[in-house]
Amino acid sequence: MSNQALKSVLTVEEYLHYEELSDIRHEYIQGQVYAMSGGSREHDLISVNIITGLKTQLRGSGCRVFSGNMKVRIKQLDLFYYPDVSISCDPQDRQKYFLESPCLIFEVLSPSTERIDRHEKLINYRELDSLQEYVLVSQTEKKVEVYRRGDRGDWTLATFVQNEIVEFQSLGLQLSLSDIYDEVEL
Repeated sequence: MSNQALKSVLTVEEYLHYEELSDIRHEYIQGQVYAMSGGSREHDLISVNIITGLKTQLRGSGCRVFSGNMKVRIKQLDLFYYPDVSISCDPQDRQKYFLESPCLIFEVLSPSTERIDRHEKLINYRELDSLQEYVLVSQTEKKVEVYRRGDRGDWTLATFVQNEIVEFQSLGLQLSLSDIYDEVEL
């Protein structure tokens, strides 16, 4: 991190400035910065398939689909993550480099990140009042897990396998597992 590498804790402003100049992505967790590794071929194909399927359905709705290059900020926890896919329908959520009000977040599970995605990120993303669904997508089998916020703020889990149709109830969207895993060799 050039001169900032010597500094043990970065401010949000320092992080955002550094990230703008960096060739690699970093997640920000309470002042600490962590480099992100690249994904596999399967990981990338799954992400592209999800983005393509959702973008088509959301065209003209005012909702926007973002790839893994857009950060999500959880301000109250002092965190920035790079989810693989995110959607925001909030017309005020227009920061240049990050979202603060996503309603739907996808993480494609990797061996190196699965534990964090299933535990730490699941807990932290729930702090976003705007978030209605958090989706975990396997890249080793046809399996999608959707965590949904209920009317009373409780969270439930729906699991989809094989060739089922995944429903994203918060936006009235659907994607088949066949579409999500199109051209992915499992």
